[in-house]
Amino acid sequence: MRRGFLLLKNASPGACPLAAAEGWSGERAYNHPVKIYTRTGDTGDTSLFGGGRVSKAEARVDAYGEVDELNAWLGLTRAATSDAQLSSMIERIQRDLFAVGARLADPARRIAERVAKATVGQADVTRLEEWIDQLEAELPPLRHFILAGGGSSGASLHVARAVCRRAERAVVGLGADAVDPEVLVYLNRLSDLLFVMARAANHRAGLPETEW
Repeated sequence: MRRGFLLLKNASPGACPLAAAEGWSGERAYNHPVKIYTRTGDTGDTSLFGGGRVSKAEARVDAYGEVDELNAWLGLTRAATSDAQLSSMIERIQRDLFAVGARLADPARRIAERVAKATVGQADVTRLEEWIDQLEAELPPLRHFILAGGGSSGASLHVARAVCRRAERAVVGLGADAVDPEVLVYLNRLSDLLFVMARAANHRAGLPETEW
């Protein structure tokens, strides 16, 4: 199967918990066993939520694959960080990204009406903005471009920020009418937050920034 967020019949729970929870028909099936492999994607296509089958090279599949990669990078960062606040922020962002992936895998826009946690809205964007303001308050003013790096947590967050921008570009490439506007706003704001989180991680670790 293509990486992550495949809202389809018999999708693996690792790929998308919503698929395991909702099933193909949308009926709740939390206790139903789900096979990790299905063989349905062996010929290079996959199913979107709602039943349509598309190539795994299709732009929409690539877009939610980029979001999945971002989520994995954040998981790696969270595993490495000892900063409780940043870890908590990352976990919440990871949950948001599952919702973003679910929305991208739902071109008919049906899942948000059934699953409350598969939504991303203005309240989520506002939360990201509040985190940016909170973290920036403890940082020295940014007067020059800085090189990505620092400690392991800061460097990983810089990578996540770059992957987030790539995911955003992939979503933009789908066209304005192909995605909910909240998804684009969220990804745009998230990349800003990840940059600030990288700075905060290095600042809290006592590591200087390297100016360009």
